[in-house]
Amino acid sequence: MTWLPSADLKQLQQRAKIIQNIRSFFICRGLLEVETPTLSQAGVTDIHLFCFQTMFIGPQISSTKADCSGLPLYLQTSPEFHMKRLLSAGSGSIFQISKAFRNEESGRFHNPEFTLLEWYQVGFDHHRLMDEMDQLLQLVLSCESARRCSYQEAFIEVLAVDPLQSSLEELKQAGSALDLGEVLSCETDRDTILQLLFCVAVEPVIAQDKPCFVYNFPASQAALARISATDPRVAERFEVYYKGIELANGFHELSDAEEQLKRFQEDNRLRELKGLEQMPIDQNFIDSLTFLPDCAGVALGIDRLIMLAAGQEHIDHVLSFAVKRA
Repeated sequence: MTWLPSADLKQLQQRAKIIQNIRSFFICRGLLEVETPTLSQAGVTDIHLFCFQTMFIGPQISSTKADCSGLPLYLQTSPEFHMKRLLSAGSGSIFQISKAFRNEESGRFHNPEFTLLEWYQVGFDHHRLMDEMDQLLQLVLSCESARRCSYQEAFIEVLAVDPLQSSLEELKQAGSALDLGEVLSCETDRDTILQLLFCVAVEPVIAQDKPCFVYNFPASQAALARISATDPRVAERFEVYYKGIELANGFHELSDAEEQLKRFQEDNRLRELKGLEQMPIDQNFIDSLTFLPDCAGVALGIDRLIMLAAGQEHIDHVLSFAVKRA
């Protein structure tokens, strides 16, 4: 009977309790809970993310933005840009539990509509934010304190190659030992090779017994993070893994508007080379970065977190109605 919920009612009660505890965790720490738009006039340029797009056909709202053909709008892949605009406007530390949307596959760990926890702590760097996230994970998952290792250390430990110094051929050779030789043979993009190696070889083994923070990703994968002042080869970015699941992605946030614009423009250049649609750049977000306070932020997938807390094997089992029943 496809009208029934994807998750049973007992599971949905546990989900509600976990979300209540998460909300209390941040309120007790003095963070302001905020709400930001789901629809935006700009999407994201990241070549690995795909936005759902719709069209606003109401009355014209701007002589420069819309005409009789309507105004294109994008469902947000995360509330990040709007939350940073609030930070730039002086909100102080904030958090949000919201829906996000990514037009990608539906599977064991993916639903195109999902729940995201995102928070920003003013005055924190990425290491201090990892401390706070570790406390949250212990609260929700009743797990040990997380392990921490750099991206470089994780690669060397699992694959015996240095992701910051090894040649493309050395990286491809490591892939050949994983039966990825044919897939990587014609690949020339270093980050694509690194991401595939990380996904296939590193993620499944680094955090089986307890969560693991992997920090200092290559500078070429900085996204919206600062480049390290002590090692320009790496960005002040971290990801969190547990039992083979990627849970979160965090940054010591970049506040250089000119640098951020260059990164977005480079994303669109890569999109063009790959035959992908170029995305409109969020100029409001770029303009706000001049006023962004020193802060760190992280986005955590609530549904995946609840999967782990409940011992479930598929994301559908923690959702009221997964996409197949929506």
